[in-house]
Amino acid sequence: MPKHYLLYGSERYALAILRPLQRAIRARGDEAAWFFDGPGAEDLVEGERLLSVAEVRRWRPEAVITSSNAVPHFFPGVKVETFHGFDAGKPRHIYIRGFFDLYCTTGPRDTAQFGEIADRVGHFSVVETGWPKLDPFADQLSGQPEPLRRPPTILYHSTFSPSWSAAETLYEEVKRMSRDGSKRWIVTFHPKMNPDTVARYKALQNEYLTFAENDNIFELFAQVDMMCSDTSSALNEFLLTGKPVVTFRNRRPGPQLIDIQEVDQFEPAIERALSRPAELMQAIREYGQAIHPYHDGRSSERVLEAIDEFIARGGVNRKPKPRNWWRKLKIRRRIGYWGSAR
Repeated sequence: MPKHYLLYGSERYALAILRPLQRAIRARGDEAAWFFDGPGAEDLVEGERLLSVAEVRRWRPEAVITSSNAVPHFFPGVKVETFHGFDAGKPRHIYIRGFFDLYCTTGPRDTAQFGEIADRVGHFSVVETGWPKLDPFADQLSGQPEPLRRPPTILYHSTFSPSWSAAETLYEEVKRMSRDGSKRWIVTFHPKMNPDTVARYKALQNEYLTFAENDNIFELFAQVDMMCSDTSSALNEFLLTGKPVVTFRNRRPGPQLIDIQEVDQFEPAIERALSRPAELMQAIREYGQAIHPYHDGRSSERVLEAIDEFIARGGVNRKPKPRNWWRKLKIRRRIGYWGSAR
């Protein structure tokens, strides 16, 4: 009998993260289906199966796999977290919310952090698998960037949080530099970005600046030579291509970034990034090994193997998960399900 796996999403970005898992599940001869309680269901295509709450409970998946911070506790199956991005400056323990049986970490840095917490609390397991979202882009993860384009192309990306975003602060600089033809720009924002900010940048479009609305930002990485950002988790994805990133007041700067504090430092920092100094490029490669050392495009398969092994050893952890009544109530209210959790 084929095994059933439920892919759970609460945002549209779940599609890019979990579709590689869907392919790996089907390649094993098993079945995958989706449940959304937020944006994303409307973007499923023919052949992708969407279930209701009642259908999920009848279907009885082996595992519920998600990139969200929480998961409906009343769904059958092992609850598995694959994450929706790399560390963007928030402490990783915010993901420990008592919903998950198994965390599939992306690389050694997160494995160490989550492993230490797992040893202490005892109600979840940790297996390092790599990140499924990156499986289709394995050929870009060598850490050896291609030669610069002429003119160079810059990806500008900003997160949505007003306290973290530099989009408004750097608007005039992007506007100015996108007019002289010395560089090309592709601009893309987090889906939750303030619509007024999105409209301002869209209005800048000309022969040297394009506003992109791709669901999967990784699709843009092969088109550019560097990224400019602030404190977005997407910059960590970009660093895996081996290309430089300039950040504005990043919450966790390090040698892998060119981080600036003032607007007038923006253009000189871009020029330095495009010169690809040796010490910066080495720091980028070392950082990539710490957060995601896998270049084989098989992270999805490792997630499924981790689930198999967890179930084979009994499907339970050393201690029960916390009761978590308030968060469970919020999920029930959001989904509109008040029935049994068994």
